[in-house]
Amino acid sequence: MKIKTVIADDEVLARQKLRQLLQDDTNVEIVGEGANALETIDLVQFTNPDLILLDVQMPEMDGFDVVSALSSSAQVRLPKIIFTTAHDKYAIRAFEINAVDYLLKPFTRERLKEAFQRARDQISVAHENGADKKSEHDGAAYATRLVFKSKGRILFLPMTDIRWIGAEENYVRICADRENHLLRETMAHFETRLDPNCFIRVHRSAIVNLQHVKEIRTDSQEGESYVLMQDGQKVPMSRGYRTRISQLLAR
Repeated sequence: MKIKTVIADDEVLARQKLRQLLQDDTNVEIVGEGANALETIDLVQFTNPDLILLDVQMPEMDGFDVVSALSSSAQVRLPKIIFTTAHDKYAIRAFEINAVDYLLKPFTRERLKEAFQRARDQISVAHENGADKKSEHDGAAYATRLVFKSKGRILFLPMTDIRWIGAEENYVRICADRENHLLRETMAHFETRLDPNCFIRVHRSAIVNLQHVKEIRTDSQEGESYVLMQDGQKVPMSRGYRTRISQLLAR
């Protein structure tokens, strides 16, 4: 069984060194390299690897932030993690999140091989038990927060802070408690990350968080229905969605 592996390190030489150490191992397939946290998160979501060789200290977000972001994603299973770092002070924290191993730089080919064998054993057990698969109906699999870049910042936005989501061509607008954010994402794909017990589509271009809904109203003149949010925002609602949202609000 080949181990699909992502290398994540902000130093080019460190990534090259890992490739060299692994080049003779026919049981390892390197599916990509990430130079920072966001690159690594995107790469993992795209390649669905078995394992990440993850540097702890990276710009803007560290290795633990990467693990946290992937853990909250409904799109991928969390790969096994081998931390690679020049600092020993993070070891306890690494094993608290069940890292396979913690390699202190510089490490030898033999030490890396030992870590990979440990990872291979854990991956094999996970495959046998089916533990690497996320259930579509498991509420815990839905995202609990979003991690994205906005205006030069890395934001960790709890899903509970999102009031409603609107579609704008190839983007979705996230309307949160304090500010709005525009993400390049389709509404259909974004909806798969949302817990249907909390978020419901009320229009082909709008999803609301039930926790922030005040009531449903119908315009007496136009006859059009809309969802009135607790902050006074009016979100248009299609007739076909009215029955379902009424039932959910009546719970």
